[in-house]
Amino acid sequence: MDRLTAMETFVHVVETGSFSAAAKRLGIGQPAVSKSIAQLEARLAVRLLLRSTRGLTPTEAGLAFFEKAKSAIFEADEADEAARGAGAGLTGNLRVSAGVTFSRMRIIPNLGPFLDQHPGLNIDVLLDDRLLNLVEDGIDVALRIGNLSDSGLTARRLGQSPSRVFGTPAYFERFGEPQSPADILNHQAVIYSLGESPLWSFKQGPHEHAIAARGRLRVTSSEGLRAGVLAHHGLAMTSEWMFSPELARGEVKAVLTDWELPPKDLWAVLPTGRMPSAKAKAFIEYVEGLLTK
Repeated sequence: MDRLTAMETFVHVVETGSFSAAAKRLGIGQPAVSKSIAQLEARLAVRLLLRSTRGLTPTEAGLAFFEKAKSAIFEADEADEAARGAGAGLTGNLRVSAGVTFSRMRIIPNLGPFLDQHPGLNIDVLLDDRLLNLVEDGIDVALRIGNLSDSGLTARRLGQSPSRVFGTPAYFERFGEPQSPADILNHQAVIYSLGESPLWSFKQGPHEHAIAARGRLRVTSSEGLRAGVLAHHGLAMTSEWMFSPELARGEVKAVLTDWELPPKDLWAVLPTGRMPSAKAKAFIEYVEGLLTK
């Protein structure tokens, strides 16, 4: 195994915390990972990892080597891209984590030009509304909507969508339209319960109203939220991104539009401590361009 490959293997071991997780990310057997680390330590004549029942912990020398190795790998990747030239396109694999509905509606249908521009690039899109661990799952970039709970994340805001209260004409015909935020309490809401509060915060000039929406239907995915609204089960408060096709066709209506709700931001999130690859940067810029169209 050459030096750069050994360095990459070591970086994956430290980031994932185990030989088995690193092997899974690299797509090789665990014995190969163990052998690579053993050969690396023998060549350097220094212990890089401490093994215990709780897992693997880098030594002081291991931490120093880890930081230098990450920089060397990044520089090598950049050198490869520079040698190929901007017109040659990107190659290899890019792992992207993104929410199911946003990806289905706004990202995947519009990837054609990006893939055509880079015929040597493969994109693995992990569709999941949960916040995956970027390092453990080997993710190059994650697209996340809403507030970022971890201030330590490396993130870039790509766009913003207004938030609205949505319902179907059939629902409003049966139950009427809310005329004020307080009227929400007289309506059923489809509650998105995956880490979000059912508190809907309305603002109109100096006036603010925080309403604890109530509903008998709670869902843990944005697809479920859409399905609940489109089945006339109640109202939902979410971004215009989530219902843009139905809004255009009149199948869904936004109400209380004279009140403001906190907008939804789209963020590109990178693994902490890792410099973005040329592939990740190109993808982020492409997605940012999609949101301006």
